[in-house]
Amino acid sequence: MNRKNILFWIIAIVITLSSAIYQRMTGPTHPYRGSTEIAGEEIRYRLIRSFPRPADAPAKLKVEDREVTGFFRYKRHPSNDEWQIKLLVREDEHLVAYIPQQPAAGKVMYQLFLEKGDEQVKLPEEPIIIRFRDDVPAWALLPHVILMFAAMLFSTRAGLAALYKQKTYRLTLWTIVTFITGGLIFGPVVQKYAFGDYWTGWPFGTDLTDNKTAFALIFWVIAFVKSRQNPHHRTWVLVASIILLLIYLIPHSLFGSEIDWTKENMQ
Repeated sequence: MNRKNILFWIIAIVITLSSAIYQRMTGPTHPYRGSTEIAGEEIRYRLIRSFPRPADAPAKLKVEDREVTGFFRYKRHPSNDEWQIKLLVREDEHLVAYIPQQPAAGKVMYQLFLEKGDEQVKLPEEPIIIRFRDDVPAWALLPHVILMFAAMLFSTRAGLAALYKQKTYRLTLWTIVTFITGGLIFGPVVQKYAFGDYWTGWPFGTDLTDNKTAFALIFWVIAFVKSRQNPHHRTWVLVASIILLLIYLIPHSLFGSEIDWTKENMQ
């Protein structure tokens, strides 16, 4: 392997790892972080936005001052429910909001309030949403994650090959194999275990993760056919790699599975 190829693989690895970190940090299930202050004590918090059933979800705050108490309000989302209020539970140096569990894909909007004397603070400023899910076995989840980022790695490397007039066929082949296996085989299995459905994208729903997988695959199928005809094909490979990179910049699980509690049969 010459120096140029080594450099291209390093670039592809850096871009892939960066996209993995970005996906992790920006997704709607990533914990919500912030800080507030009450009675001179700074409270840093990390509030969960995803939780495995079957149990109530504990949203914990480290509050060492035992004179600080509080409550939280919650309601199902989306719903026409009224806000429900429960007291925070003191557990050693933590105050805990136990958010009532919901069926898989059920969401709850919640917000915490701390009090000491006449002082009250809310956190965060606007309610946040937590989604409940069922556990996904490691044999399904790990291959899904590994294969999806392997597809990103091969896709980026194929794009660099196209850009610098190298052969693209083998890289395109590896991209489509890992992408199909990770996204269209293990992906639906993970979705089924977590939320009860194999596919919630078009035409059955609005799950952006499913839809963007299908959208990217169309371009990679075209790129594969073109590169098979010509191992040095550039245009469609470059376009497909750019599209996949842009798609990976869309937060994971956006517009994902959810129960619509506003429907009459859900009330």
